[in-house]
Amino acid sequence: MSSQVLRARRRFLHFGAALLAAPMLTLSKKSLASTLPRTVSFEHLHTGETLSLVYAVGDRYVTAALDQVRHFLRDFRNGATHVIDPGLLDQLHRLAAATATHAPFQVISAYRSPETNEMLRRAGHGVAAGSLHLLGQAIDIRLADVELSDLRDAALSLRAGGVGYYPSPDSDFVHIDTGRVRRW
Repeated sequence: MSSQVLRARRRFLHFGAALLAAPMLTLSKKSLASTLPRTVSFEHLHTGETLSLVYAVGDRYVTAALDQVRHFLRDFRNGATHVIDPGLLDQLHRLAAATATHAPFQVISAYRSPETNEMLRRAGHGVAAGSLHLLGQAIDIRLADVELSDLRDAALSLRAGGVGYYPSPDSDFVHIDTGRVRRW
């Protein structure tokens, strides 16, 4: 066989081997991702409580951790609790990675009972009657080590739900939710 034929054959075999190996590399990444723990850390600014936990491992949520989150993100005004959308925790986990923070999320508001929501709405705090806070699908946060505008930009980059930006001295937080993608 000529050297040109041997080289062409070698290139073909290398290409074929690479083509066969590509799905295995993808599977390896997926296998690795399916075993990694997902964590979230909080500091509640109204109760003084802190919480840091593994809430999921791979594609499985940790039930006991979700129960802890449910209690932690309760309506601090009256103690009412509600199931918190695990997708909200996934957004927070991704947001922590996007901002490269190790600081806990400072919680201003998470779940709100219908009574609290109505009281805030009537007091003129710009609260929506059908707020996703009522469904455990929204949280108002900030990070001590991340500029508020950078936190907003990182949340917007996720394209995972609604993002509200409240930079005034009275508010100073970013709202994120698991509703449709939108911004205000």
